[in-house]
Amino acid sequence: MNLDQALIDAAVDLMDRRWRLDEPGGAAAIRLADGGILTSVGLDNLHGSVALCQETGAFIQAYTQDRAVVASACVCRDLEHHRILILPPCGVCQERLALWGPSVEVAVPQEDDPTGWEARTLAEVNPYYWGRQFADGQWPSGIQHAE
Repeated sequence: MNLDQALIDAAVDLMDRRWRLDEPGGAAAIRLADGGILTSVGLDNLHGSVALCQETGAFIQAYTQDRAVVASACVCRDLEHHRILILPPCGVCQERLALWGPSVEVAVPQEDDPTGWEARTLAEVNPYYWGRQFADGQWPSGIQHAE
Protein backbone atom coordinates (compact mmCIF):
# COMPACT_ATOMS: atom_id res chain seq x y z
CA MET A 1 0.00 0.00 0.00
CA ASN A 2 1.31 3.45 -0.95
CA LEU A 3 -0.92 5.28 1.51
CA ASP A 4 0.28 4.63 5.05
CA GLN A 5 0.47 6.32 8.43
CA ALA A 6 3.80 7.93 7.48
CA LEU A 7 2.00 9.90 4.76
CA ILE A 8 -0.69 11.06 7.20
CA ASP A 9 2.02 11.95 9.74
CA ALA A 10 3.91 14.01 7.13
CA ALA A 11 0.79 16.10 6.51
CA VAL A 12 0.11 16.54 10.24
CA ASP A 13 3.76 17.47 10.87
CA LEU A 14 3.66 20.20 8.22
CA MET A 15 0.35 21.52 9.56
CA ASP A 16 1.78 21.68 13.08
CA ARG A 17 4.93 23.48 11.86
CA ARG A 18 2.98 25.97 9.73
CA TRP A 19 0.24 26.91 12.22
CA ARG A 20 0.19 27.19 15.98
CA LEU A 21 -1.81 24.42 17.66
CA ASP A 22 -4.55 26.90 18.61
CA GLU A 23 -5.05 27.99 14.99
CA PRO A 24 -7.09 26.29 12.30
CA GLY A 25 -4.93 24.82 9.61
CA GLY A 26 -4.56 22.05 7.12
CA ALA A 27 -1.91 20.34 5.06
CA ALA A 28 -1.43 17.57 2.56
CA ALA A 29 1.16 14.97 1.70
CA ILE A 30 1.53 12.95 -1.47
CA ARG A 31 3.61 9.86 -2.11
CA LEU A 32 5.47 9.57 -5.35
CA ALA A 33 6.07 6.36 -7.29
CA ASP A 34 9.73 6.44 -6.25
CA GLY A 35 8.70 6.51 -2.56
CA GLY A 36 9.36 10.22 -2.05
CA ILE A 37 6.92 12.45 -0.21
CA LEU A 38 5.94 16.02 -1.08
CA THR A 39 3.90 18.22 1.26
CA SER A 40 2.01 21.47 0.90
CA VAL A 41 -0.50 23.82 2.48
CA GLY A 42 -3.22 26.02 1.06
CA LEU A 43 -2.93 29.78 0.89
CA ASP A 44 -4.46 31.98 3.56
CA ASN A 45 -6.09 34.74 1.54
CA LEU A 46 -8.33 37.58 2.56
CA HIS A 47 -10.28 36.92 -0.64
CA GLY A 48 -11.47 33.32 -0.41
CA SER A 49 -11.96 32.88 -4.13
CA VAL A 50 -8.19 32.84 -4.70
CA ALA A 51 -7.48 30.24 -2.00
CA LEU A 52 -6.21 26.84 -3.08
CA CYS A 53 -6.69 23.36 -1.65
CA GLN A 54 -3.92 22.08 0.59
CA GLU A 55 -2.90 19.45 -1.97
CA THR A 56 -2.42 21.82 -4.90
CA GLY A 57 1.19 22.78 -4.15
CA ALA A 58 2.33 19.17 -3.85
CA PHE A 59 0.50 18.21 -7.06
CA ILE A 60 2.18 21.04 -8.94
CA GLN A 61 5.60 20.09 -7.56
CA ALA A 62 5.14 16.48 -8.71
CA TYR A 63 3.89 17.54 -12.12
CA THR A 64 6.71 20.07 -12.54
CA GLN A 65 9.27 17.38 -11.68
CA ASP A 66 7.53 14.85 -13.98
CA ARG A 67 7.08 12.44 -11.07
CA ALA A 68 4.12 10.09 -10.68
CA VAL A 69 1.76 10.48 -7.72
CA VAL A 70 0.56 7.19 -6.20
CA ALA A 71 -1.13 8.39 -2.99
CA SER A 72 -2.54 11.54 -1.41
CA ALA A 73 -3.66 12.52 2.08
CA CYS A 74 -5.15 15.77 3.37
CA VAL A 75 -5.71 16.75 7.00
CA CYS A 76 -7.17 19.67 8.91
CA ARG A 77 -7.42 20.72 12.52
CA ASP A 78 -10.87 20.75 14.14
CA LEU A 79 -10.38 23.22 17.00
CA GLU A 80 -13.91 22.83 18.36
CA HIS A 81 -13.45 19.11 19.06
CA HIS A 82 -9.64 19.14 19.50
CA ARG A 83 -8.90 16.59 16.79
CA ILE A 84 -7.33 16.10 13.39
CA LEU A 85 -9.72 15.26 10.57
CA ILE A 86 -8.97 13.35 7.38
CA LEU A 87 -10.35 15.16 4.33
CA PRO A 88 -11.09 13.17 1.18
CA PRO A 89 -10.13 14.98 -2.02
CA CYS A 90 -12.70 17.49 -3.24
CA GLY A 91 -13.95 17.22 -6.80
CA VAL A 92 -11.31 19.65 -8.05
CA CYS A 93 -8.49 17.67 -6.44
CA GLN A 94 -9.97 14.43 -7.79
CA GLU A 95 -9.70 16.01 -11.23
CA ARG A 96 -6.10 17.04 -10.56
CA LEU A 97 -5.23 13.51 -9.38
CA ALA A 98 -6.87 12.01 -12.46
CA LEU A 99 -3.69 12.87 -14.35
CA TRP A 100 -2.00 9.98 -12.56
CA GLY A 101 -4.78 7.46 -13.13
CA PRO A 102 -7.51 5.57 -11.34
CA SER A 103 -5.22 3.58 -9.03
CA VAL A 104 -3.97 6.60 -7.06
CA GLU A 105 -4.80 5.95 -3.41
CA VAL A 106 -6.48 8.70 -1.39
CA ALA A 107 -7.17 8.94 2.33
CA VAL A 108 -10.83 9.02 3.27
CA PRO A 109 -12.28 9.18 6.78
CA GLN A 110 -13.57 5.98 8.32
CA GLU A 111 -17.34 5.96 8.30
CA ASP A 112 -17.63 5.67 12.09
CA ASP A 113 -14.52 7.71 13.00
CA PRO A 114 -13.68 10.97 11.16
CA THR A 115 -10.21 10.97 12.74
CA GLY A 116 -9.47 7.47 11.45
CA TRP A 117 -8.68 6.84 7.81
CA GLU A 118 -8.68 4.20 5.14
CA ALA A 119 -7.28 4.10 1.64
CA ARG A 120 -9.48 4.11 -1.43
CA THR A 121 -8.44 4.32 -5.05
CA LEU A 122 -9.46 7.33 -7.05
CA ALA A 123 -11.66 5.03 -9.14
CA GLU A 124 -13.48 3.93 -5.96
CA VAL A 125 -13.97 7.54 -4.85
CA ASN A 126 -15.07 8.65 -8.31
CA PRO A 127 -16.59 5.62 -10.08
CA TYR A 128 -18.34 7.74 -12.70
CA TYR A 129 -15.37 9.86 -13.74
CA TRP A 130 -16.58 12.05 -16.58
CA GLY A 131 -13.33 11.80 -18.56
CA ARG A 132 -14.09 8.17 -19.40
CA GLN A 133 -16.77 9.40 -21.80
CA PHE A 134 -14.01 10.80 -24.02
CA ALA A 135 -11.71 7.77 -23.79
CA ASP A 136 -13.88 4.89 -25.00
CA GLY A 137 -15.05 4.10 -21.46
CA GLN A 138 -11.50 3.79 -20.09
CA TRP A 139 -9.74 6.10 -17.66
CA PRO A 140 -7.98 8.73 -19.84
CA SER A 141 -4.24 8.39 -20.16
CA GLY A 142 -1.83 11.19 -19.30
CA ILE A 143 -1.52 11.91 -23.00
CA GLN A 144 -5.29 12.20 -23.37
CA HIS A 145 -5.41 14.59 -20.41
CA ALA A 146 -2.87 16.82 -22.15
CA GLU A 147 -4.78 16.99 -25.42
